[in-house]
Amino acid sequence: MIALSEAEIAARLSGSPEERAAFLRECAEGGVAEAQALYGQLLLDGTGVAQDAPAALGWFIKAAAQHHLMAINMVGRCYDLGWGAAPDKARAAACYRIAAERGLDWGMYNYATLLALGQGVTEDKPLALEWFCKAAALGNAKAINFVGSFHEDGWVVPRDLAKAATCYARAAHGGDFRGAFNHARMLAAKGGIDEALNWLRRAGATATPAFVEKAAAWLATSDIPALRKRGVQALRTAASC
Repeated sequence: MIALSEAEIAARLSGSPEERAAFLRECAEGGVAEAQALYGQLLLDGTGVAQDAPAALGWFIKAAAQHHLMAINMVGRCYDLGWGAAPDKARAAACYRIAAERGLDWGMYNYATLLALGQGVTEDKPLALEWFCKAAALGNAKAINFVGSFHEDGWVVPRDLAKAATCYARAAHGGDFRGAFNHARMLAAKGGIDEALNWLRRAGATATPAFVEKAAAWLATSDIPALRKRGVQALRTAASC
């Protein structure tokens, strides 16, 4: 592959999705680990190229073989969720653990999630919390939300609603839709209905359809009257935009 200047690389990457995908494939085929990981993500998402999960996994594996941390994590994601291969939680956990131990916050978060659920590994909530805390310390908003859940539900640690509320607020401001929903719950419980509705809108705008349905069902049975109708409406309206 011909060496390019930084300006030339930037120009190639600023083209159309198809042009960007073609350039990244060229670099990936030239053995560049970062390009292999990025091209794998494009194949997984179907951005600028036909969606092809098995091919995406193949490129993630190539990049992982070069010790690319996010690629190692993405190999785990593929086996965790059955993207391009049959689901294999144990293999996913092994990949996540490698990425986690090498310092990747997403590896920490994903490994902690499997530990908390006992999927692919023996359930170990104390160890899960340790990894969530490590990821949270690196600013991972999803991990911060889960630290809040541990404190709200009294898993491993004494129940501490103030600590939970602080974590949920941090996760919400960090962009996590679950954190936004949990932050809204805490605000509504303290009478901050208008602010809670705002955070429900923000949660709905980025949440997965499955989460919106689950959250709407919870709101519909809330003991706070304003959430049963206005809360559901705020969440669903934002989700449909």
